[in-house]
Order: sequence, then structure tokens, then C-alpha cells
Amino acid sequence: MRLTALILAAVPCAAHAQTAPESAPGEKTAQGDVAVTIYNNDLALIQDKRMLALPAGRTRQEFADVSAAIRPETVTLSAANTAIVEQNFDFDLLTPQKLMDKAVGQSVTLVKTNPETGAETSESARVLANNGGTIVQVGNRIEVLNGSRRVVFGSLPPNLRARPTLSVTLDSSSAGTRPATLNYLSTGFGWKADYVALFDESAGKIDVQGWITLTNTTGTSFANASTLLVAGAPGSGSGSQARYGYNPSRSIPGNRPGTETAPREQFGDFYVYPLKERTTIANAQQKQVGFLDVAAVPAGKAYFYRNGWLSASDEAKSADTVLRFSSSSQGGLGDALPAGTVRVYMRDARGQPQFIGESNIGHTPMGSRLALKTGEAFDVKVQPTVVKRERLGADRWRTTMHYKFTNARAQAVTVEFAQAGLDSWWDDTRIESESLKSERTNADEALWKVAVPANGEAGLDAVFITRF
Repeated sequence: MRLTALILAAVPCAAHAQTAPESAPGEKTAQGDVAVTIYNNDLALIQDKRMLALPAGRTRQEFADVSAAIRPETVTLSAANTAIVEQNFDFDLLTPQKLMDKAVGQSVTLVKTNPETGAETSESARVLANNGGTIVQVGNRIEVLNGSRRVVFGSLPPNLRARPTLSVTLDSSSAGTRPATLNYLSTGFGWKADYVALFDESAGKIDVQGWITLTNTTGTSFANASTLLVAGAPGSGSGSQARYGYNPSRSIPGNRPGTETAPREQFGDFYVYPLKERTTIANAQQKQVGFLDVAAVPAGKAYFYRNGWLSASDEAKSADTVLRFSSSSQGGLGDALPAGTVRVYMRDARGQPQFIGESNIGHTPMGSRLALKTGEAFDVKVQPTVVKRERLGADRWRTTMHYKFTNARAQAVTVEFAQAGLDSWWDDTRIESESLKSERTNADEALWKVAVPANGEAGLDAVFITRF
């Protein structure tokens, strides 16, 4: 079962990749053969191969249409028999405001059009200031410009650019036309994964499509680019990056990192997701490309509730609804999963897919077990109660807890119930007695699996010996 009908609902801003023209529509570009490698941490490597006609000796070359978010200190240029002497990045882009700012102290021409005849009259003026409005001197009078006249400039200031431009002084040992490859790092690029999942509870199956969501906020479009997406964040000197998984005492139980190697290209410790076709990565655009499409993967629903230490409630609270499945090659999605958001749907009684929740995942190796909270159960409730607290000594307490579970569903359910806080500030907590056998999942939590009958209720009693 394919999920194409769900994609528009899940990713409404999608712009699907396709073979792009040589430049963005309506634009000309100075770029050559462009390759873009995009990482997850607001970083990209741009490789732009252009043909240069170089004389022997020193010459100044301008590379227009580089990223406006370029990191100039990372620029390298490789060309036969050529070396870089100096480079400058001009990012002061041409706008009406900046053009007028640069004209302060200079002479301009003011042109006024007669609305009845269309005849134009002009006069020379000197720009005095451009702070919240433009003040000019015309002859012996001072005026504030309004919309009745347009301003004509004799020339453009030399340090204003229509497009981001890198100026490089080169020293070539021989004349001739040759390829030159410009390499640099840029911020302003990002990508993540979006997953659309259709869960069939009765069949215990899930269909999943994975989409790469790519964004460009560099201020520059990259035409007909060969694009690689790297799942991982190379060190940037700005601190550690997020890792797989979560704090075990706070996550939904059932998450487990896998140990299978995915059948994908790798370099270093990163997985590579190349786009199959060249595409134009337009500025201020979100683009999406499919990379995963699997059907009928085993999946199951569970209910989970975590109770804090000494937490009690006068009212019953909803248990979390949890969806569990695998990314393994056998009985799972069969791929490594880049970090992103999983959006889950189920079909209603009319057969229409309806959204039931979403959850974020980190970079997930193949072979992992995933447990994702999709929402809170309407009919499955838990009410914890502190029955009694007894002081046994200067630093010893006996705490009696009762937990009530109710189920308004027509089917029996099992609630995985975790009592947390057992090792918050001490290391010798023990369970003195319990009405149902628990599992100590980690130092801080005990887990019970409580069977609750259809349209019924169940109880759990436990007595804890702690220092507090």
C-alpha cells in the first residue's frame, strides 16, 4: 500500500526534485558545474567548476553567484599553473536603500513626470542624508524626497554588488583557458528526514515513506547541482552534537540502537544520501525527495505510563500511546534512518487516513528498535496514590503506593507502568513487596506490565524502602 495520498497532508510545502534547467527559471548564473554536499548542522560544501580565460601573470577574477553565507576563510581554488595571491568577498548587496546611503554627499538627478502630459523635467540635487528619509539640496533649497520624483544615479558605487561576489587575485604562470574549481563551506543549508507512516492496528503492520526535506537560506540559488546529503554533523568546534537515543529514565521504553550496517554509501562515520538527479536548489525554497518506501512492516501498539517519585493524583491520567517497530533488514524498514520527524496515520471507519501523532527520532542505525509516543490514550487511565509514608530511622522510609488502572476499551490492554525516582539521590532503594513482579529496567526505574481487562480495571500495590 503506497502512501502518496498522505504526502500532501504530511509535507504541505514540498517541492519535489526533478531534472533542473541549466539555471533557475528567469535567471542567469555565473556558476559552472556545481556540486553541493549538505550536512545536518547548518553547513554545506560547495564545489563550483568554471572555465577561466587567464593571461600570464597577475589578474583579478570575480566569481559571482557564490553563497551569500560563504565562510571566506574556507575558500580554495584549484587551477593548473595558477596560485591565489589575494581574495575578497563582497557581500554588500545592491538595494535602493544602500544605493541611496552610498550617494550621501554625491550629486544625483531628480526626475519628475507630468501626470497629464507625460513630459519629464529633471534637476540636479545633492544628497545630504538618508536616515529614515532622504534629504537633498536643490540649488539653494533643502527638500525631503517623496514619491513624486524618481532618482537617477550616474553610476553604481564600486563596492556594491548585485549578487554575492568573490574577488580573487590570481598569479598564472601561463596564459590560456582552463578549468578552475572553487571550493568553500557555507552556512544557510540544512536538511532533515520526514517520515509518513500508515499504521494498520488490526494487521499489526506499518507502511512507511521517507522524504528528505532540504532548505536553502543562503541568499543564492544553485542551478542544476549534483547534490549529496550527509547524515551526520562534522565537528565544527561549537560543542557536541545530539546523539542517538534519549535519557533512559525519560524515554519511552523499547528504543534500542541497532548493530546492522545499512546498504548505503558511507564516508568516515557518516551515511550519504545522494539525490538521483541534478536539481536546482533555489534560495528560500524547501525541496523534498523520497528515499524510503516500504510496506507491511511488523509493528505494534502499546500503552505506557511513567510516574515520578511520590507523585500522586486525585484524578486518573491518560497513558501514553506508543508505536513500536524495527529498522532491521529482517522484519523491519531495512535502512538507516536519518534524524527527522515520524508522522503517523491510521484509517478511520470510512477508510480515510487520519493523523494520530508525530515523534522525532535521532540518527538511527539499521537494526534498531523504535518506540515512538504518538499521543495519549482516551480510554486507558492510571491513578497513582501514596497510601502511607513511615519513617524507619534517621534516613530510612517505607512508602506504600497503590496504582489503579482503568480501561474503557472493548479489548483488554497491557499497560507498561514505570515508577521512576528510585535512585534520584541514593543507591540502596529496594522494593519490599509488590503485588505483581517488576523488572528493574535501570537504576532509577522499576517496570510492571499490568494486564487490564476490557471495560474493567486492575490494581498494583508496591512498598518501597528508601532514604527519602
